[in-house]
Amino acid sequence: MDKPTPKERLEHIRGAILRIRSFVTGKSVNDFLADKVLQDAVLYQFIIIGEAISHVDKAILDKYPYPWHIPRSFRNYIAHEYHKIRIESVYNAADDLNGLLEVVELILLKEYKIL
Repeated sequence: MDKPTPKERLEHIRGAILRIRSFVTGKSVNDFLADKVLQDAVLYQFIIIGEAISHVDKAILDKYPYPWHIPRSFRNYIAHEYHKIRIESVYNAADDLNGLLEVVELILLKEYKIL
């Protein structure tokens, strides 16, 4: 199987963000804390985001001001420090994806002329 291209990776990031939004829309923090399946779904999408970012060309990412290390680090934290995760923080992170979505959509538009 061929590895995804940087464009496909950016599309994966966008898709993961939109999935997280759809999962948590209308959910309170208490709803989120009570639903282990929802938590797992959101955590998995954050892993996709962080992993995909690590495979996008640095030269592309460097053109766009965003703290790219944060989603990469969050992915690593989820994968390696899963026992320390504060689920409330995941809920808050899910609510704080607008900036990342905006820059990913900008990259897709400017670099690949899509969206």
